[in-house]
Amino acid sequence: MGKFITFEGIEGSGKTTQIRAMGDFLRRRHISFLVTEEPGGTPLGRKIRKILLNRGTFELSDKAELLLFSAARAQHVKDIIVPALKEGKVILCDRFSDATIAYQGFGRGFSLDFIRLLNEFSTNGIRPDLTIVLDLPVKIGVKRAMERIFQKKEEEPEDRFEREHLSFHEKIRKGYLSLAKHAPERFRIIDALKDIETVQKEVQFHVMEFIKG
Repeated sequence: MGKFITFEGIEGSGKTTQIRAMGDFLRRRHISFLVTEEPGGTPLGRKIRKILLNRGTFELSDKAELLLFSAARAQHVKDIIVPALKEGKVILCDRFSDATIAYQGFGRGFSLDFIRLLNEFSTNGIRPDLTIVLDLPVKIGVKRAMERIFQKKEEEPEDRFEREHLSFHEKIRKGYLSLAKHAPERFRIIDALKDIETVQKEVQFHVMEFIKG
């Protein structure tokens, strides 16, 4: 079986940059890997992603948001995660079930027990083997995220969560730190305030230590 590694963190924490760098690192060492993301990863997931992350002309209820993330995840697990694990690949996934606990549980206030039950159903019990949390202060993360969005100048920017109140993002950060505190064997917290190269080296250390172990 392969290795399932997820990257988590608040908006602007640098997950995408670090995942790409880790992919390049594994490629140079001829280690078979797959980079994927949530919501996304499948044709259905990408359509759901557009609904969830783009501010449209309609309001999306918190309940609908929670269920759409779960629907995208169920398809993602079936079509992408399970086959890649069976092929023995190292999976580098941008967000997974912990994101739902942090965002919809700690952030939106849904029952954590209910979300865990929903996660168990949508994933068929599959959980990450290792989770990297890129942590930094909320104000800095959201500022980075908004600057990135403005630079892209897209007609339909993925900014629905970035435009939430800072208190919402504070709850999410506390959620991730709480998850890591209660499962230290799986989580590794990395200070994302450090320069990109230093963060890359720390990510590489934890991932390779896990793979070789």
